[in-house]
Amino acid sequence: MPEDYPDWFRRRRYPFFGSWFFEDIDRMFREMERMMEEEFRTFSSRLPKDYVKERKLPDGTTIRELGPFVYGYSVKIGPDGKPEIREFGNVKPSRFGPRIKEEREPLVDVVETDSEVHVVAELPGVEKTDIKLHGTEDTLTISVDTPQRKYYKEVKLPAKVNVKEAKTAYKNGVLEVTLPKVKEEKKPKGEPINIE
Repeated sequence: MPEDYPDWFRRRRYPFFGSWFFEDIDRMFREMERMMEEEFRTFSSRLPKDYVKERKLPDGTTIRELGPFVYGYSVKIGPDGKPEIREFGNVKPSRFGPRIKEEREPLVDVVETDSEVHVVAELPGVEKTDIKLHGTEDTLTISVDTPQRKYYKEVKLPAKVNVKEAKTAYKNGVLEVTLPKVKEEKKPKGEPINIE
């Protein structure tokens, strides 16, 4: 009866009777190493040049370092009771593997009160003079471009604000921007029509 089975099946049916078992395991590991090296080469070819660094060790060998790569998200419950999820970092998931940007997207939190919009952004490792802010009545753009750190985030604001009256503070890597809301006057919509 065992003669009716193919040779590969008989070998796997009695796995510990030959050295072929260890040869198969060794071949699988070599194939996995080859695939990992190929993926690593493909990944590193798509990186911005500032994210690939080489450095010499005391013994004279050279190693390649990649990064920094940052990806995270924050979750908070919004005023409507639904969770709000915000991503931050310089890595964005996509269908074709991760996309890496040169600028890191900082962790930002937006809090709205009756009279103002309060934006808090984490910008560690930068000086106050490195931060550039640009605001419109609907958005706030935060950017930093230094050789050591690059940050960029455009924040959509939940209400129209008066940018000219904005107040800012930066301490210990945390930027706070307070923007007063625009007081909307209730105007009748359209124009009155006289009846003839």
